[in-house]
Amino acid sequence: QVQLVESGGALVQTGGSLTLSCEASGVFSDYKTIGWFRQAPGKNREAISCITNSDDKIYYADSVKDRFTLSRDKVKNNVYLQMRNVHREDAAVYYCGADVNGWSRGICSRVGMDRWGKGTQVSISA
Repeated sequence: QVQLVESGGALVQTGGSLTLSCEASGVFSDYKTIGWFRQAPGKNREAISCITNSDDKIYYADSVKDRFTLSRDKVKNNVYLQMRNVHREDAAVYYCGADVNGWSRGICSRVGMDRWGKGTQVSISA
């Protein structure tokens, strides 16, 4: 059973940096895909970055490519999202999501995830 707990959300200035952490409790190999998603007020939850457990392939949304970096520590069972040069539109609640049942088929999409953390707030100031 995989449980996810996010941390690291904060208020950061435009152009600044922030690193989010997701602690995945349970057996590390239980999930097929794990990643970061975000939801701004009035918007759908969108995929930001995911990694597939079988081949370590990483996906990035175009909006964050070259600014955000996903990494993971298999010893600590943690997944990280390093955010650099943040923009105002990066403000959102960031969620860690995982696919345990295999529904995602390696695609980074909210509809394929069946485990979610409670989220961590990222706010951006001018």
